[in-house]
Amino acid sequence: MHSSSSSSSLSHHQRPNNNNNNDNVICKSSISAAEEVKLAALAISLNVRLRSADMPFAMQVHALRFATTLLLHSATQRPNPTLLARSIKKEFDSMYGPAWHCVVGKSFGSFVTHSPAGFLYFSLDSFSFLLFKTEVQLITESVVPTPPAS
Repeated sequence: MHSSSSSSSLSHHQRPNNNNNNDNVICKSSISAAEEVKLAALAISLNVRLRSADMPFAMQVHALRFATTLLLHSATQRPNPTLLARSIKKEFDSMYGPAWHCVVGKSFGSFVTHSPAGFLYFSLDSFSFLLFKTEVQLITESVVPTPPAS
């Protein structure tokens, strides 16, 4: 498990950039240099700002495209951050197994513990998106407590 903090303005994974604070920040996890370039190009084309990541390339692409699609479909009405978060959480639960968590909003702070390769923090339009996975242990049999001996 890894701990990560985020806010809609700064993440501890974020690397300072003395040249331009508007550059996309891609924190290296297990992605190759070629994937990093592709991800940066995708982020620019979707007008996404990647802030912090510990997630495989394909999953990051999926999250960015899915969030963009959700915002495009809600273009006729004001986007609801709770519905956006629920949709992304359900999509990732169904595609990558439980237990994904998603926070969407214009201003929030967080400090979370996440599974390895299960963390993404990005901004799109006026919203920040925090997506992370935690480990769950399913209980398969019920345990009946034994009464204390008298």
